[in-house]
Formats: sequence, structure tokens, C-alpha cells
Amino acid sequence: MTSGCARSTFAAMDRIDGRSGDELRPVAFDLGIAPYAGGSVLVAMGNTRVICGVTIEENVPRWMKEQGVTGGWLSAEYAMLPYSTQPRKPRDIAKGRIDGRSMEIQRLIGRSLRAVVDLEKLGPRTVWVDCDVLQADGGTRTAAITGASLAVAMACRKLAREKKIDAPPVRKLVAAVSAGVLDGQAIVDLNYEEDKLVTVDFNLVATEDGEFVEVQGSGEEATFAQSQLDEMLALGRKGIAELVAAQRAVLARIMVSPPE
Repeated sequence: MTSGCARSTFAAMDRIDGRSGDELRPVAFDLGIAPYAGGSVLVAMGNTRVICGVTIEENVPRWMKEQGVTGGWLSAEYAMLPYSTQPRKPRDIAKGRIDGRSMEIQRLIGRSLRAVVDLEKLGPRTVWVDCDVLQADGGTRTAAITGASLAVAMACRKLAREKKIDAPPVRKLVAAVSAGVLDGQAIVDLNYEEDKLVTVDFNLVATEDGEFVEVQGSGEEATFAQSQLDEMLALGRKGIAELVAAQRAVLARIMVSPPE
């Protein structure tokens, strides 16, 4: 690990948008954005905005039935809307296939959420998680995971309120954040401009008790030291803890007054 002195240097670093090295962009959750969904959240991390909607179907994929797999399933889909970027991003349907990046991200979202949902308790149901990017300014996959975790928790609580299951099957909350190395210093929660400039790019997914679900990282035509890796992991843990605290605050509010 790097020394406390080095960390204070990173924390004091001035970034493109004025944040310190260990500072997240402003985070907000707007609930009930899609009334027909079992749970829905518009998550904003800085200028990145993603709608996360959850639909629960009373059946399971055919492969589960054929293989005799008990319990339920959770699957995710991810898309960037055409106006979420400049220039316009054509819809996948216009190309006749989903692009490789979208496929990779939706699989990551699915893995991240299945890690914290008890599929046996869910019963023979499928949880569909749809994440649609309204505006992209870096970190769309991490914002999608963080927002989708809330949307799934809300949808499962609704199932329990409707007496369809005995208790919500969500074991833990999960959140995600990016990290990187810019000008030799570790930073957290990259915006688009920083994402273009960093020499190391990381995405970290972890549960509310600090256990990692997935760590994705690579040098962008560069290498990185063990000390930089340790610093990015530490910044990622700190950022995820802050995101989980924000998720918890939202869930505490809706326990008092559930969204319609």
C-alpha cells in the first residue's frame, strides 16, 4: 500500500472538473421513473445518467427447465440510446446485432447482481434488468450496476409486499466505480475526458461489506506498479462505500414511504 503522505497528495489533486483524486462525482437516484417496472431508478453520476428498470416474469429460461435447475434467474440488458453521445450512436437493431461492448457490459451487470441475489429464494421467476444510458460522460457500466442494485432491491421488496415470496431475496447491495492513473496519480470515478487521458483504467464492483465481485483493469499502452494498483483498489473501496451509503439512505426513505 502507498503511504498516508502519498494518499493525501492524491486527495489534494486538482482534476479537470475540480474534484480531488478520491472524490466521487455528485450522485443522485430518482425512483419510480418507469411506472410499469417492478422497480426503476434514474441514476446520475455527474453528467452520466442511466435508467435502470426491473421486470419480473413468472417463469424461468428453458435451459433451467431442461437441466432441472431450481430457483430463479436474473438477466441484464444494456444499451446506449442514440442521443446519449456525440455524435449520435446508431441503435444495435440498425446493425442487426448487439455490439461487443454492450454484450460485455450487460454480462457484467448480470454477474454483479446475481452475486447478491438468492436465486433459490426468488423462486421460479426471471428478473429482467434493463439499463439504458440517457447521457454518457464516463462510467456508464458502473452507474448501471449501482442503479440496478437499487432497482432490483425495490422490485424484490414489492414481491414480498405482495406476498409472492416470504422475504426479499437480495442478500446485499452491490455498487461499482471506476478508477485510473492520471499523470502518475490514482483517481476514482473517471469522467469521459479523464477516461481518454488515463494510462491505467479500472472498473471495480463490490458488495456493501467490501467483498469484490469483479475487478477489471488494464494499462492503456502502459504498465502500472503494485503501489498504484493498491491505491486504485483503496480508492475504489472508499468510493463504493460512499455509493452504498447513498443507496442505503434511499432504501431507508422508501421503507417509510414506498414509491407508487
